[in-house]
Amino acid sequence: MFGGVFGGNSSSNAGAQRAAAPGLGGGPMAGGAMGQGQMDPNAQLAAAEQELEMVTEMFARLGDQCNKKCIVQRYSDEELTKAESVCIDRCVAKYFQVNRVVNDKLAKLSAANQQR
Repeated sequence: MFGGVFGGNSSSNAGAQRAAAPGLGGGPMAGGAMGQGQMDPNAQLAAAEQELEMVTEMFARLGDQCNKKCIVQRYSDEELTKAESVCIDRCVAKYFQVNRVVNDKLAKLSAANQQR
């Protein structure tokens, strides 16, 4: 889903994403005259806007969760401590790892459902 932004292979998940999301190229709203591999420009724009919104929401959740977990609310220093920096680094890495695993599983499920 976020492969193009977060280092995954976005082209391998693109078909599963279009199949999972109605109107994004894989369903009946794709338009028969445009061909199987092409999307309507309006659908491309809608898909790009949807992905941008999802990425923005994910970064907001990521910031909130890691901030709550790692940053001490009593600021005694204007800089992050070493422990806070390490905690945030691990929190972000774990968040992206879990996100990638979930997205991969969803893509596999979507591809399996499409083959039925």
